[in-house]
Parts: sequence; structure tokens; C-alpha cells
Amino acid sequence: MDYSAITVDSRDDIVTITLNRPDKMNALGRQMRAELTQAFTAAPQMGRVAVLTGAGRAFCSGQELSGDVTASLDLEGVLRDEYVPMLRAIIDCPIPTIAAVNGPAAGAGANLALAADVVIASSDAYFVQAFARIGLIPDAAGTWFLPRQIGLARAMGASLFADNIPAQQAVDWGMIYEMAEAADFEDHWRKRALQLAKGPTATYGHIKTALRTSYDNTLDDQLALEAELQGKCGRTADFVEGVTAFVEKRPARFTGR
Repeated sequence: MDYSAITVDSRDDIVTITLNRPDKMNALGRQMRAELTQAFTAAPQMGRVAVLTGAGRAFCSGQELSGDVTASLDLEGVLRDEYVPMLRAIIDCPIPTIAAVNGPAAGAGANLALAADVVIASSDAYFVQAFARIGLIPDAAGTWFLPRQIGLARAMGASLFADNIPAQQAVDWGMIYEMAEAADFEDHWRKRALQLAKGPTATYGHIKTALRTSYDNTLDDQLALEAELQGKCGRTADFVEGVTAFVEKRPARFTGR
């Protein structure tokens, strides 16, 4: 598959999807949104973990804006027809997803990162809900992710004031999983990705389902779902291998099945 706004590389069961418009700070244009949807849909056939990162100094500056674009932009239609499929492709991806945020993540770019299962940010990175600066509300699922991850008070302040939230503050707030020093950032996220690529892939998919579904489930619903998914995990070759490796006191060699 040919891409022009992103690059896709698959090695060692790691599918690296790179936003590749560094001259535009990887702004989310129509072509990039379509390509991201395609890439994350195809990722499970290419590897066992997908990593989203940015080329150049930025992760993603958000929706591409210009005078010409803005004048004719149907925001409701763009969100419904282009952002929703892109976000669902990331959120529903059955393999683990990592956002390796190498630099500024602004507006929809910040929330694009939050759609991944795990966010790892460089110490150079920051997140900003920049929407109010141009008279918009947070979108790209920002109004869903933020209150759940950092609480209503912080979500409200971050959205109204549109302050830059440095990577370490994002970790402290629970917005993202971890930060790595800029000099070691790529080595760090690659090690994390390789760890997941060698893990029990089917089990990871069930973990994602259980945790994401819990937002809407009652306790009884969640207990029933846990039992169902644990039953599926117990029938995998990886469960047998994991127990065998534990008994034999050696690292498990998971196949993802």
C-alpha cells in the first residue's frame, strides 16, 4: 500500500506508523487521516504491536488550518466522516498500540495520541488542548478521554485555558503512561514496543476489551465479562506456555496465539 502523508515500517513484529509532514508539524490533513485509518486497520496483519510517532520536531500539531481550508470546512462532517473512522481504527485495533510522542501534540494531535493504548512521551514533548484558542471545543475524543484520565477539574482547566501541559506533568496527572529523556526516547519506546511484540498478543486484545468496556459496565457486567475473557485466555497456547515457563523457571516464549 502506498502512503504519502505517513510512512509504515514493519520489523521485529513492530509496525511503526510515522506522521510524515514535518514541514507542517505533521498537521492532520484529509490524506493523513485516510492513511492512518488504512494503516491501523492493516496493522494486525503486519505485526504484533503498532507504534504511532511523528517525523521531525513535532508529534502532531492537530487539524490542518489555513484561511482557504477554514472557510469551506464542514467541521461536523469532517469529524463524523474522517476523524471517527480514524479514531476507531486506532482504539479498536486488536493489537497493542503505543503513541510515541516525540514533540508537541496540539489540539486533535494531542487527542490522537490519547487514542492509543499506551502513551510514552519525550521530555521535549507537551500536550495542549488548543481548541479554545480558535473558538472550538476539544474534539477527536478529547472530551471523552480527558475527564476519565485526569478528572473533570483538570480536564476543564486544560480545555478552557488551553495551557501547555509538559510531558512530566502529563505523567503526574495520569494523562499518559510515562516519559523518557529526549536523548534516550527512541531507544526507550522501541524497547517497550519489542516487549509487547514478544508478549501474548491474543491476551493483550482481551485486556484492551476488558478495560475499555469497564467504563460503561456495571460491576456484575464486568465480572461476567472477566469470566468470559479469562476463559478465552485459558484456552490459548500462550497460557500453556506461560504456566510451563513459570514452572520451569525460564522466560516464556509467546507466539501470540
